[in-house]
Amino acid sequence: MTDKDIAIDKEGIWYYRGAHMFRKDILCIFFEHLKIDEDGKYFIELNGEICYLDVEDTAFVVTAVYEEDQILILLSDDSLEPLALSSLRVGKDNVMYCTIKGGRFVARFTRKAYYQLAQMIETDGTENSFFIRFDGCKYYITTNNQ
Repeated sequence: MTDKDIAIDKEGIWYYRGAHMFRKDILCIFFEHLKIDEDGKYFIELNGEICYLDVEDTAFVVTAVYEEDQILILLSDDSLEPLALSSLRVGKDNVMYCTIKGGRFVARFTRKAYYQLAQMIETDGTENSFFIRFDGCKYYITTNNQ
């Protein structure tokens, strides 16, 4: 494999030389060995080899949101983790993002996951004052429309 043989589109779909990669067992291995360098470039380090990826936006996407005793998010690697509410932000084109994996990565919300989360969002009526109320606290969503 050479650098940029593997690409991930903004919806979290993986490709190898343009062909859709759909085998979960292979993707699980890649996710387990996924890293990000100091310049924000994603790469897979496996068996002493490094392969950089062509990532359209983020390597991880949030595919679903669940509200139970806490707010949980399902990620594109099929893992489920609590949503870091204080990390929520709105980026370019009003796309929602959060940090995941203990703050190591950023994840982009799919449209479906965004609409699930939107049901929990409130506003106090002033500009850019959107928040999620959870466990007696208000978690404001920052805006970063770069």
